[in-house]
Amino acid sequence: MGGDCKRRSPHSTTGEIVDTEVENLLSDLISDDEERAIAAVDALSVLGVKVLPSLLELLRDPDPNRRWWAIRAMATIPDPKVPLHLRNALCDPDYTVRQCAALGLSQQPNVDSIPDLIKTLDDKDRLVARLAADALIAIDGPAVMDLIHTLETGSQPSRIESARALAVIGDTRAIPAMFDAWENGSALIRHWIEHGFERMGVGMQFFQPE
Repeated sequence: MGGDCKRRSPHSTTGEIVDTEVENLLSDLISDDEERAIAAVDALSVLGVKVLPSLLELLRDPDPNRRWWAIRAMATIPDPKVPLHLRNALCDPDYTVRQCAALGLSQQPNVDSIPDLIKTLDDKDRLVARLAADALIAIDGPAVMDLIHTLETGSQPSRIESARALAVIGDTRAIPAMFDAWENGSALIRHWIEHGFERMGVGMQFFQPE
């Protein structure tokens, strides 16, 4: 009888509704329409950790643009698992994806990321290296000793980024290594060290006259 037939509440299919919403948002994310993609990032961020599996799947896509948007969206999700995935993306073959991952790690500072970020200071793309240094700056004090070691023993590009990071962090533990690097470093290293000493209130009497 017609009276025995009841309309099902949409709440009985909440999981299906959410899955459809995620699928639609992922379609917008990789639509090549920047306005739609940015709106999708915001919406995916609200959904939070439940969308991580879908974004991780997208990270396996051969299209670097899609991987970039996956990282962009992932970086907005505040979950302890996210920094690990961002660290893995620092090794992506596409430099724009590496840039996005390094930027994401500056938004989610994590001490476990320090070794990966230190290694990334040598990235052949210098913007990737600079963004990695920014992420180390965001980590602050826990990154200082690794930055000191890099300033003392690293390649020239990584020493420049280490000097800049130490200058911005302004931790006095770095003063002896910064002074040695000022004496023996390039003009750019000297520039950042002088900037750092100024920020720390270290007077020029620390420098030996030439």
